[in-house]
Order: sequence, then C-alpha cells, then structure tokens
Amino acid sequence: MPQTTRWIIIALVVYVGTYVAFRHFNTEVWARDSRTYVIFPQGYGSALYYLWRPLTYIDGAATKMQFHIGPHR
Repeated sequence: MPQTTRWIIIALVVYVGTYVAFRHFNTEVWARDSRTYVIFPQGYGSALYYLWRPLTYIDGAATKMQFHIGPHR
C-alpha cells in the first residue's frame, strides 16, 4: 500500500472517530419534543459543525438524529 493511501486512510479514521466520540459525549434529549440532539457548543462549535457537516447528513439520515449549535432555550 502506498504511503499516501495509508495517510489518507488514517486521516479518515481520525475524522470519523473524533466525530463519533464528540457525538457520544454531546447528545441530549430535548424535553419539549423528545428528540435526540447532538449539541455543538457556542463559539468554536460552529467550526466543528461545518467540519463534520458531511457526517451529520449521513448520521441524521441513518438515525434521525438532530443537530443544534448552542443550548436549547
């Protein structure tokens, strides 16, 4: 396997792995609608939201998970 391919695979594993870990620790059920949300923090959360946006589309379609930047009010 060429060196470049190996680094691409490692980068993809890290990309998906960090999203899965973040999703695990930042999930909450909102009492108002009983839906499960991944909550991205205000501030730097917007950058994470757009960084992982391709994965959130797949995740949302597969699990009906919702996504939100900042706390629910």
